[in-house]
Amino acid sequence: MAFELPALPYAKDALAPVMSAETFDFHHGKHHKAYVDKTNGMLAEKGLEGASLTDVIKAAKDRGDKGLFNNSAQIWNHSFFWHSLTPDYAAPSGKLADMIKDDFGSTEVLVKALIAESTNHFASGWGWLVLDGGKLKVTSLHDADTPVVYDGMQPLLTIDVWEHAYYIDYRNARPGYLEAVTGKILNWEFAAQNLDGKGISRADQG
Repeated sequence: MAFELPALPYAKDALAPVMSAETFDFHHGKHHKAYVDKTNGMLAEKGLEGASLTDVIKAAKDRGDKGLFNNSAQIWNHSFFWHSLTPDYAAPSGKLADMIKDDFGSTEVLVKALIAESTNHFASGWGWLVLDGGKLKVTSLHDADTPVVYDGMQPLLTIDVWEHAYYIDYRNARPGYLEAVTGKILNWEFAAQNLDGKGISRADQG
């Protein structure tokens, strides 16, 4: 079964002005779609038809197949990213809020750490909030790298820091993009849901 470009969980203009409909036309409609198309074009020759997306990613990593890994991992990363954003922003609450207080002191401190990590990440990649060893941690991964291939790294939410994620709306001002995303459209409810350890499955296919 071929993988599909997943529909956005909101209208493409729902996150404006933080992210414009034009950005989604390119980021979702062209970049994300290209990863899907390229991955689908490789499955038969790799003997991976019918495998789930996460199994394809892991197989590509194990085989050292960079082309398949980069494209399949980017399907998953982007699918997870769209759910990490919401037009209905609400501050962390409940168990997640308690964990943030224990591990970072406050949501403000956590957000500053996420912005700093993502701003200082050299070149393309992803900023992540993960659960690792029962603790909340902020980290970043390069290019298409993904928590899918790391045992114990449970993804809660992510921010895309590839230039195509923000260039239309922010040009080269990555910090401005990160400030806007974290302050206005970050989906803390999705992060709280992923405390159950099933975050990887929420962007899987197949």
